[in-house]
Amino acid sequence: MNFSLQHLQDQINAARADKKTLRIRGGGSKDFYGNTLGGHTVLDTRSHSGITSYEPSELVVTVRAGTPLAELEAALLAKNQYLPFEPPHFADCSTVGGMVASGLSGAARATAGSVRDHVLGIQIINGAGEVLNFGGTVMKNVAGYDVSRLMAGSMGTLALITEVSLKVLPVPAGDATIGFDVTQADALAMMNSWRKQPLPINSTAWVDRRGSALGRNALFVRLRGAKAAVESAGARLMADHKGYALPSESSPAVWRSANNHAMSFFTPPTDDLCLWRLSVAAATPELELPYPQLVEWQGAQRWLWARATEGVALQATASKAGGHATLFKSSQALNETDKAGGAFQAQSAVLTKINQGLREQLDPHQVFNTGRI
Repeated sequence: MNFSLQHLQDQINAARADKKTLRIRGGGSKDFYGNTLGGHTVLDTRSHSGITSYEPSELVVTVRAGTPLAELEAALLAKNQYLPFEPPHFADCSTVGGMVASGLSGAARATAGSVRDHVLGIQIINGAGEVLNFGGTVMKNVAGYDVSRLMAGSMGTLALITEVSLKVLPVPAGDATIGFDVTQADALAMMNSWRKQPLPINSTAWVDRRGSALGRNALFVRLRGAKAAVESAGARLMADHKGYALPSESSPAVWRSANNHAMSFFTPPTDDLCLWRLSVAAATPELELPYPQLVEWQGAQRWLWARATEGVALQATASKAGGHATLFKSSQALNETDKAGGAFQAQSAVLTKINQGLREQLDPHQVFNTGRI
């Protein structure tokens, strides 16, 4: 067994014996995400790193959890390949394990799929200290779950992810970003219409003028695919909606900025506001909320700044739209106090029972940070 893997297994066994709770942590780029944790021993995964297998012709890469995400992306780019879901980094220290455990995807998620959709196989250490492998031959546990994909978004509450196999894709030959100066209502109508058409739309982002460095409402649309298809679709959309093309050298920066929350919108207007994420049905019309918003995923993901005390109202609004609301990032002033009521909207009784059953199977001794979600 690999030394670093053995070391992680030893730490889990020791924590179980000492009845301690472990907080799994890679680079810490997403420490802000999820419920507040206190008093847990940190289990650092960064020593367990490296790409163990990469077959560009097969579009599959296997990588250890502690590997820097930037290192993986650089290796893929050297072969003109990439992770289609374009995971956010938020910081240079982001790791592959954190990418999978957080389950966060970038602006292309609506068309390219999520992290979960690209996980082919996974290796974990459960709460009993056992090293388990899933995937490849689509192994499933006795409950009928695809464990390899189940771990995406689990936030370190079920088991320690030690290695993951991912599906990758070639970088598209055609890439262009076009912009439109439109209201949110018009942007949503345009995106709803485009979903029904065979257009090479990869990502969308509409930002309110009150949170934009441009000082005006703006919808950005990225087209990716064959060059001819991108050029044809771009010309058509600009002609139909009076759009404009962004310089080709600016396009990648726009989407890196959106994915990593580096756009002006993601700077809090005041230090007592929290960043909220509303996940709703894509066809949901403009929500009647008095806050500047940023809309992604062709209408399915909507960001806004509001106080933690407004959470109940936001959750009710999201529920009516067929979704849920998450307190994504605490305010600068109150920090973790904002999450006293929990960062995530309460689950149904059925989902709660399923989650409890999974934890009992994978972590019966509650070694891992089950309070994170």
